Amino acid sequence: MNSISIIIPAYDEAKRIGASLQSILDYTKIAGRRTEVIVVDDGSNDNTVEVVQGYSAAYASGGIELKVLRNPGNRGKGYSIRHGMLAASGEVMLFTDADLSSPISEAYKLVDPIAAGECDVAFGSRALAYEKIKVHQSFIREFIGRTFNMMTRLVTGLPYRDTQCGFKAFRRGAVRPVFTRQLIEGFGFDVEVLFIARKLGFKLMEVPVEWSHVEGTKVGILSGLRAFLEVLVVRKNDIMGRYSHRRAVVAAEDAAADLEP
Repeated sequence: MNSISIIIPAYDEAKRIGASLQSILDYTKIAGRRTEVIVVDDGSNDNTVEVVQGYSAAYASGGIELKVLRNPGNRGKGYSIRHGMLAASGEVMLFTDADLSSPISEAYKLVDPIAAGECDVAFGSRALAYEKIKVHQSFIREFIGRTFNMMTRLVTGLPYRDTQCGFKAFRRGAVRPVFTRQLIEGFGFDVEVLFIARKLGFKLMEVPVEWSHVEGTKVGILSGLRAFLEVLVVRKNDIMGRYSHRRAVVAAEDAAADLEP
């Protein structure tokens, strides 16, 4: 495995994304793999794009390609991830939150099993390494997270302890089959892409990772409640055959149109 793509969804992240890009730059210089970093701007109202572009020269001098993609307005995290994953060129494609709540130094835990052929999808889990959480969320957020996971397991049959950690990697061959079937554009997309990957027979691996809560989360009460509903949508979509091959062809055409300049 020679190359990796790192996809970062960003919405009004001007205050935080600079430090994250610097951390990624420092890490990739010693990682020894050809790397591209794709920041997907989700219609930011601040100067997120300008901050990212300010790192172009430093990335170029380190032999790392830094790209900015723009969504057509504010479409949601799921849309941003799909946009970036379908535009990426790496042999392994990893997406991470703009605040690097899981440090980029943990990336090898996801990338290496894929590179070794042990799995097609590797995703970070806070539940498997509760002791590695350095900064916890509030009690109510952790309670909601556990409730969400119980509901997800019950409704979708996914056996995993944590589907919502924003730190996931896919082998290139799994990306298009999964993400051209993805229909959810909000925070419930994590459940959907794992459900689709498992349904298609790809091998998934849940991996314990270090994680810290970072203030400034974009997941509010309303979007959190919507994610609960989107779990039910995943089940409904599956029953109605919307993840079938025919649906995937249509989704691929839609995704290609989204990526056109």
